[in-house]
Amino acid sequence: MAEIDLLRRYPRTKRDIGKRAHAKTDEHIRIARQYGAEYFDGPRELGYGGYRYDGRWLAIAEDMIAHWGLKPGDRVLDVGCAKGFLVKDLMKALPGLEVFGLDVSEYALVHCEPEVVGRLHLGSAIHLPFPDASFAAVVSINTLHNLPRADCIRALREIERLAPGRGYVQVDSYHSPEQRAVFLDWVLTAQTHYEPDGWRALFAEAGYTGDYYWTIAE
Repeated sequence: MAEIDLLRRYPRTKRDIGKRAHAKTDEHIRIARQYGAEYFDGPRELGYGGYRYDGRWLAIAEDMIAHWGLKPGDRVLDVGCAKGFLVKDLMKALPGLEVFGLDVSEYALVHCEPEVVGRLHLGSAIHLPFPDASFAAVVSINTLHNLPRADCIRALREIERLAPGRGYVQVDSYHSPEQRAVFLDWVLTAQTHYEPDGWRALFAEAGYTGDYYWTIAE
């Protein structure tokens, strides 16, 4: 298990934390956690404020391929794939790579990229409908923290089952009380969150042996 930032080449944008903190209500959280049109393509206070493909995942796909030494014919799964942007860019970066995705959002899958139609599955991270050790790598980016703690553990065990030691999980975290306060002002969907040591303890409890990193709200 290693801490490694496989999203280091992902463009960083400045979030208007104060604006969301001022506007956020329990109703905003309820709507966001439905992961429907409002969350992906509605106003910013309900989620992404428009979730559109722009190629920014291609650099991350290249780094993931290099990290695991993937080759054509290998199978990769993206848990929490949304509209399939990373799935698309992994296949673009390495033709012949067999990439699939899974997400709880029917809206996201219906509005996926044309190149990934038929590769995305509707389902939950806590039950991945694939055989043991059937993937060369499984990634889950900014997804597992949206589950209650017990389900986070179940999802981590599922990732480990499908790709022992070859997972990559990125979750919300913070290094200080100040960062935690910013996170709480921003977050809509996360139900489980810890400082890094808390996450590492949860990973160990789940028996997860893959790699990991943190998303810090700034």
